[in-house]
Amino acid sequence: MANEATENRRGTANVRNANLTSSFDLSASLDHSVQTRIFKIIVIGDSNVGKTCLTFRFTGGSFPDKTEATIGVDFREKAVEIEGEKIKVQVWDTAGQERFRKSMVEHYYRNVHAVVFVYDVTKMASFQNLKTWVQECDGHRVSPSVPRVLVGNKCDLVDQIQVPSSTALKFADAHNMLLFETSAKDPKESQNVDSIFMCLACRLKAQRSLLHRDVMREDGRVRLGHESEPKSTCPC
Repeated sequence: MANEATENRRGTANVRNANLTSSFDLSASLDHSVQTRIFKIIVIGDSNVGKTCLTFRFTGGSFPDKTEATIGVDFREKAVEIEGEKIKVQVWDTAGQERFRKSMVEHYYRNVHAVVFVYDVTKMASFQNLKTWVQECDGHRVSPSVPRVLVGNKCDLVDQIQVPSSTALKFADAHNMLLFETSAKDPKESQNVDSIFMCLACRLKAQRSLLHRDVMREDGRVRLGHESEPKSTCPC
């Protein structure tokens, strides 16, 4: 009987230890998943509007010495911290030429979290073609809840501007977008380029706050609790 009691106590202790280990494992897993969320942002628009240069400026902080037409899809990543949470912003640079993008279009619209529409302020045609890009986006069933922004690039070429800010703003308002006018080339505009993607990252974090509750621990257990939203530091 004494041996049986001892074995029972050992069995109970093992179960408790297993439960505690599982709780800690779950806690670590949840903490890791919260800290490494990935937001997929796609950048679309006509060829030669500066999509690749914008992604280089944001992720690498520099303007590329030489660029070639993007073939299919390329993506770059940047780790950022927003209100204490580490987030990975994954920027997908897409081809503007139909012959390079036709076979990949389904792939880069899949599971997209935000969309950046880019036009060249010195080329009216690139602005007029935005309607086609919006239609393509809608045609791939991108949810209206997915944040979208409009970016007019190459604003450093002041003497060559063809698209007035007022015209771009009307388009942005009509499609529920924020408008950014910037230059990927001009180092003085680097902060504005960062604001484009950080604004989207902040919005996405706020949208998903209900799905990623703070992890609260009680007696070695993990439960998901509600907490009021902290004051936003979103640049937009």
